[in-house]
Amino acid sequence: QVRLIESGGGLVQAGGSLRLSCAGSGRSFSTYLVGWFRQAVGKEREFVAATRWNGGSTYYADSVKGRFTISRESAKNTVYLQMNSLKPEDTAVYYCAARRGVAYSDPQGYDSWGQGTQVTVSS
Repeated sequence: QVRLIESGGGLVQAGGSLRLSCAGSGRSFSTYLVGWFRQAVGKEREFVAATRWNGGSTYYADSVKGRFTISRESAKNTVYLQMNSLKPEDTAVYYCAARRGVAYSDPQGYDSWGQGTQVTVSS
């Protein structure tokens, strides 16, 4: 497993932007699939975006495609989630997760999770 620490959440008005960071320690991300998930109050945890460290393939939920961008910085062992054109329905706790394997959207397959960071979008 790898230890994950998220940062960058906060309160923003609709239409604004935030960038979340996920720093990994303990192991290199080099063989991992790293994903972002979110969980709103009263809802199940849902997939947001993911990236394969090797090769750099990226995947997005339809609800965020065109607004969110996942990227990585190898030197810092860090994955970012740039969130633009935020909407009130993006309000949730955002979690970073990591796994080995190919299935990117099922949270059950991830074995390392961060503590989560709150994102609140006001209307």
